[in-house]
Amino acid sequence: MTFFHRPPEHLKLTSPATLIATFFGSGLLKPASGTWGSLAALYPGFLIAHYFGALGLLLAAAVAYGLGHWASAQWISNATYKDPSPVVIDEVVGMWLTLIAISPPFNTDTLTLGNAVLAFALFRVFDIIKPWPISWADTSIHGAHGIMVDDVFAGVMAGLLLFVLHYNFY
Repeated sequence: MTFFHRPPEHLKLTSPATLIATFFGSGLLKPASGTWGSLAALYPGFLIAHYFGALGLLLAAAVAYGLGHWASAQWISNATYKDPSPVVIDEVVGMWLTLIAISPPFNTDTLTLGNAVLAFALFRVFDIIKPWPISWADTSIHGAHGIMVDDVFAGVMAGLLLFVLHYNFY
């Protein structure tokens, strides 16, 4: 059994598309590449939130979406699968969108390690279970946008739930 995915034959391991799509190789780990990618996104997202707040995370997620769309399109250009496991830049975007809920100025005292772990757990639950509209996006949108959009929805939904939990229980 191998513990690493390989990029498609038309991409090198060190190509920019591979590095972006796999978030610097975290998506190449198996099993559960999406979990590894989300975990790899947690610390950079936490730092962005700490230094630049919710707006910084939103901008970082938008940049990651644009780069991720390009890298995902490169990854699937010669492939038959629609959402390859090693492509985890979509999880990075979703994770960063989730972290907005615990970032200043929305919540000034909730950017803690425990809450970041809760954000991670909620995002993974939404990304794995895929309730509507995440399931709709996963099955209805194709290509590079199809890879990215379902995780955007999962991140927004996890972030909203996290925000509501903090608003009602903290």
